[in-house]
Amino acid sequence: MRQFITVLSVLLLALSPVRAAEWIEVGPDIGAYIPDDFAAFNAAGEPVGLGDISGERGVVLGFVRSASWCPFCQTQMKDLQTIAADLEQRGYNLAVLSYDEPKILDQFAKRQGITYTLLSDEGSYVIDAFDIRDPQYGEDSMAYGVPQPAIFIIDPAGVVQGKLAMEGYRDRPPLDDVLATVDGIIGDAS
Repeated sequence: MRQFITVLSVLLLALSPVRAAEWIEVGPDIGAYIPDDFAAFNAAGEPVGLGDISGERGVVLGFVRSASWCPFCQTQMKDLQTIAADLEQRGYNLAVLSYDEPKILDQFAKRQGITYTLLSDEGSYVIDAFDIRDPQYGEDSMAYGVPQPAIFIIDPAGVVQGKLAMEGYRDRPPLDDVLATVDGIIGDAS
């Protein structure tokens, strides 16, 4: 009987409709300035500010949980590599920030051929300044301090021009949506 119930449960889960991920509102509002004290460390352990990572039009800044243990983040970071050149052609640099130490980011970048900037925020100071710390993890969790995954498009002056975030940690904004958001910002500026 137990096997029958297990099989029936699996079948019901498989046949149930998959709920589409919902867009969520996190962090600073569009039109707001990012926190003044934006400071992180690159994969070499060197301090980095907004001016160091901005392109002519700004930066597309992704927040991920971890390059070390989060497979969804790892996939997103590898996928973002495929649009880094497209963003650069549009005047935006790409950077991704996590709470990982620089050494972890450096190793991940070398293994995966990541050429865009990876940023370390070991104390979650930037994550907290953006008000995107994932509240579901307490101090006793290895995930304490991780952000809710999000992507912000920020101009060189520090103004949020766009943002994309999806509910939960499994779903990430599609690359086409990232490029479309950037293209919309560029079109609005023309």
